[in-house]
Amino acid sequence: MNHQSVGVLSTHSVDVEGYPFGSIAPFVLDYESAPVLLISDIAQHTRNIKQNNKVSLTVFDQASDDPQSGSRLTWIGDAESIDPDDREIRHRYLRYFPSAESYFDTHDFSFYRISLRRARFIGGFGQIYWIERGEMLIKNPFRETEKSIIEHMNEDHREALFHYSKALAGVEAEVVTMTGIDSEGFDMLADKRKVRIDFDSSIYTTEEARANLIRLARM
Repeated sequence: MNHQSVGVLSTHSVDVEGYPFGSIAPFVLDYESAPVLLISDIAQHTRNIKQNNKVSLTVFDQASDDPQSGSRLTWIGDAESIDPDDREIRHRYLRYFPSAESYFDTHDFSFYRISLRRARFIGGFGQIYWIERGEMLIKNPFRETEKSIIEHMNEDHREALFHYSKALAGVEAEVVTMTGIDSEGFDMLADKRKVRIDFDSSIYTTEEARANLIRLARM
């Protein structure tokens, strides 16, 4: 989930009763590792959710040459509306999708979180299994400090961000910004494309984050 930012949202069709309805849906993970969607009230999938909120979000490795052998995960759960006054979610979403800022001025868009019931993972031949809620949801330890870490990196360490993108991810870009950090790695936008850099091991403190960011900048 951490490496992707868009999936296929499957809902129960209102207009064609009894049949599933699939649509493309950008998402970000909240601080509990659950996907959050920003969807319009007039969209078909939103109308479906309001009638039946049991949904799934399928995320797959878009870089794989063979989609059948690439890894994918289906997140099954209940779509729940988020308090419109939740500025924390709004700010995190807009760091990943800055162009969505205008949606709040022109359309009736709302945030929905997919509360996990169970996930199905396929990692290739022989790697197929269910993942339970407790194994999938990992709290982000940087909920209170993420904003300051990101601002510091974007304002004072722009050269390091270009290095991460080019040297570690193989992506050359004219504009690179950090968008998020969690215990397993951090995310950037490189010319509007999401780039994920994983840590070698899980981290939980700002000191560990600083040490890892410095180490990666020297690689």
